Amino acid sequence: MSLFTPPIDTKADQAELSPLRKALQECKTAFSLMAFITFVTNILGIVPTLYMMNMYDRVLSSKSGVTLISLMVLVIGVYLFWSALEWIRNRIMIRISLRIDWDLAAKAFDASFRRNAGRRKVNIQQVMGDLLTLRQFLTGRSLIAVVDAPFSIIYIIVGGLIHPLLAAFSFASTFIVGVIAVMNRKVATPALRAANEASGEATRLAAQSLRYAETATAMGMLPAIRNRWHEKHRWFLQHQVNGSEASGLMGWVGGVVSKMMPSIQMALGIFLAIQGVITGGMVIAATFLVSRSVGPIKSLISNWKDVVNARLAFERLDQLLLEDEKREQRMSLPAPTGRLALSEVQACPPESKQVVLNHVDFSLEPGEALAVIGPNAAGKSSMLKVLLGLWKPSSGSVRLDGVEMSDWNHDELGPHLGYVPQEADLFEATIAENIARLNVVDSEKVVAAAKAAGVHEVILGFPEGYDTFLGDAGFALSGGQAQRVCIARALYGDPKLVVLDEPNAKLDESAETELMMTLRDLKAKGVTVVFTTHRPRLLAVADYLLVLKASEQVGFGPIKEMLAKLNTQKKDPVAADVKPKLQAVSETKPAPGAQEQGASK
Repeated sequence: MSLFTPPIDTKADQAELSPLRKALQECKTAFSLMAFITFVTNILGIVPTLYMMNMYDRVLSSKSGVTLISLMVLVIGVYLFWSALEWIRNRIMIRISLRIDWDLAAKAFDASFRRNAGRRKVNIQQVMGDLLTLRQFLTGRSLIAVVDAPFSIIYIIVGGLIHPLLAAFSFASTFIVGVIAVMNRKVATPALRAANEASGEATRLAAQSLRYAETATAMGMLPAIRNRWHEKHRWFLQHQVNGSEASGLMGWVGGVVSKMMPSIQMALGIFLAIQGVITGGMVIAATFLVSRSVGPIKSLISNWKDVVNARLAFERLDQLLLEDEKREQRMSLPAPTGRLALSEVQACPPESKQVVLNHVDFSLEPGEALAVIGPNAAGKSSMLKVLLGLWKPSSGSVRLDGVEMSDWNHDELGPHLGYVPQEADLFEATIAENIARLNVVDSEKVVAAAKAAGVHEVILGFPEGYDTFLGDAGFALSGGQAQRVCIARALYGDPKLVVLDEPNAKLDESAETELMMTLRDLKAKGVTVVFTTHRPRLLAVADYLLVLKASEQVGFGPIKEMLAKLNTQKKDPVAADVKPKLQAVSETKPAPGAQEQGASK
């Protein structure tokens, strides 16, 4: 379909196609059949003209009832065949649109999800809306208008068979209307593109604000949020008005031209008839021919807004799916053991040039635990995102079992990773489904993960135990309970690398003790553990300490060595911040039985 995808000549070009272009390419036979049917229906569109011409020139002059009935039967048969072809064409278009949706809906959702996880702007509502726009375009009159437009030449050729002047006039009419269509595209498309982008941004901002509705309402922030949204909305309205007015102006010019053309054509036909060059029936036929030649272009102009929207939707989907396809087409790799190495890592947030992590260099073997500390905005959470492969480093490397993290397929690697974010991000599902990572619930694994996280007894105390439903309309967990369920989710299955971002921030002393025992158990099982914390007690389970300040690594090594080193740096502000924590660690005693339990394992 030339409107969207160029012809494919080589296998190399085929390999570069996005999933969207591949899906359209696989429908090439159906598109070809639809184009052939369109060609036939346009040929049949000549029949009413010929019917009218014969009625005037033969039936009226001969007054033959047999000719009249014969022509009527013939034209009725043609109309039935014509309508059947259009019905078949519509069925083909519906099947194409369903095929596109079946092939791409899940991929578009996955691509949006991964893009959002990398902190790149994406509006899932717009993505799904783009897919709907494309599907509706493939089943609507807009696509027919695009396909019909080139066949205007058929009616110009027929006009030439009657008289060359009629063909010339039809060609001039079609050319003028075509120029108007091109001008419409030049003027309206940029404004409509900007309007679509502004609308998507306004919708994204509104959806983001709704997530914090309680806080905003309680603190009287609604007017400020509304003003921010309304500014985006006004920007969208301005572009939409500009695009619609430009399109409307071109449409008005096209409408004036298309209304005048049949009358001028008839005057030309009458003039030729007066000269005795053509018959009266040909005059009527000429009027119909100019309408038929200009009609597809008029239809294209009236549907141009839908064509532009479909093209913009195609471009957004094409770019999104192509980026995601390149990221996910990776070879399957063996399950990792947990050997982690970061080498001179520098990183910036996606779509930003601000360095949030610099010169980070360390390595861990399976069964070792690393604690990451530092003041606020030191880059701790950013380092975890880079470590998990959510952000790609701008320089340096992050390797798991010797493989660059960006080379792993996350769908395959995910079950071998455990992650606890700063804010509990439980989904609208039961507790068991959340712990099972929304997969089919394996009761034994779910209970084992909950016990490993020390939250099994807590869950049994909920209204429906593991079947307690969470969400806006479900059971509300406290901050500490939600954090412990997230820890259980991170331990589900058999993870080889567990990453925790301040996992004890909302835990009381007893829950923190349970967490320390959990981390010791993970180390005993050969699991690599990385965690950030601002509370010194959890550092007692770490083998190594990484200190960050102002996005840079300022220290790394065993905790005892770090303590000895920082004791000599009394005037260093980082040492002043870290030293009390390290001293607290040295004075912290393991929970009763914890040391023996870790040794027995």
